[in-house]
Amino acid sequence: MERNTTIPVTPIADLRRGKALPAVHAQSGPLADTRGRQLRDLRISVTDRCNFRCVYCMPKEIFGADYQFLPRSQLLDFDEITRLVRIFKERGITKVRLTGGEPLLRKNIEHLIEQIAAIGGLDIALTTNGSLLSRMARGLRDAGLNRVTVSLDAIDEATFQKMNDAEFPVAKVLEGIEAAAAAGLAPVKINMVVKRGLNEHAILPMASHFRGSGHILRFIEFMDVGSTNGWRMDEVISSRELVDRIGAVYPLDQVDPHYTGEVAERWRYRDGAGEIGVISSVTQAFCHACTRARLSTEGMLYTCLFAQGGYDLRRLLRDGGGDDAIRDALGGIWQARSDRYSEIRTEDTASQRKIEMSYIGG
Repeated sequence: MERNTTIPVTPIADLRRGKALPAVHAQSGPLADTRGRQLRDLRISVTDRCNFRCVYCMPKEIFGADYQFLPRSQLLDFDEITRLVRIFKERGITKVRLTGGEPLLRKNIEHLIEQIAAIGGLDIALTTNGSLLSRMARGLRDAGLNRVTVSLDAIDEATFQKMNDAEFPVAKVLEGIEAAAAAGLAPVKINMVVKRGLNEHAILPMASHFRGSGHILRFIEFMDVGSTNGWRMDEVISSRELVDRIGAVYPLDQVDPHYTGEVAERWRYRDGAGEIGVISSVTQAFCHACTRARLSTEGMLYTCLFAQGGYDLRRLLRDGGGDDAIRDALGGIWQARSDRYSEIRTEDTASQRKIEMSYIGG
C-alpha cells in the first residue's frame, strides 16, 4: 500500500510554496472529529467568480474591475472534483452542495452534477443568486440536482439592487425561483442575509411575499465571514428579534428539526401558510453539531466557514497521490478537527484575517 499523506494546518501562502507533508495513517470508513462530530456534508465552491457584488460578501470596493480571479488552470476540473467526492463518500458524507462565487457561472456545471449523481447515494444541492436559474433550472434537475437554495436579500427593487450592487432586477430572481419549482426542485429555499440599517425593513415584506408560496424563506444573521465585509456586532439582528418581528404580524410556532444538526431553526405559521427558518450562527452558535467540510475552487479543504488556513488536496491529486493517500489524508484532517469559532467569537477574533466567503463557499 502506498505511503499515506496529509497536510498540516498552515497558512495558504505556505501551502502553495510546497512545504513538506508529514505522513499520517487513518482507518477507513466514517469519521468523527475531536468533539465527536461526524463528517456528513461537503460544500464545494466551483468558481470564485460572481456577477453580483453583494455588500456582505464581495463588496465592489474590494472586488472591482481589476480584481484578479483564479486562472482556469488552478481550478479543480470536473474529474478531480468527482474523484474527491467519491472518496469523501467513502469517508461518510451523504450530502454535497455546490457553491461559489456563483456556481452557475461555471461552464457546463450540469456535467459535474451528472458525474456526482452517477456516484449514487448522495443528496445534491446548489446555492445560487438566481440570476441564471430561469434558463438553467430544467437542465440542472435533469442532470441530477435534488435541491436548490436561492439568495435573495429583499423583495423591493431599490433595496435588492443596493444589496447586490450590480443593478440586477429582483424580477429575474423571482422568475428563477418559479422555474426551479416548475422543474421539480421544490420546495425552493430562499436565504435572506439581514444587516441592521441596510435591509431590515425588508423582513416583513419578504415574509409576506413567500407566505403560502410553498417555498421556505430562511433568515441568516449577518456574519463575520472573511475580512472585507466590515462586520460589526451592532449590525447583527438576532434570530430571536427576527422571529419576534414576524410573529407579531404572522403568529408562529416552533417545530422540530428535520434531522440532528440542522442549522436552521424551523418556525411554522400558525395559520398553515408554510414555514420560515432562522440561522443563528452569531447569537446561538451551532458548532457543536457542525458536520460540514468545505472544498475551495482550487482544491483547498477547510474544516470551518471561518477558517484562516486549509489543506491542499489539489497537490495530492496532481502530484500523483492515490485514492488511499487522499482517503487517509481526509481521515487525519477530520479526526484532528476541533473548530468552534462561533462559540468563542469576540470582537478580537472577528477582526482576524479569514478566508473570504466568495472563495470558500457560504
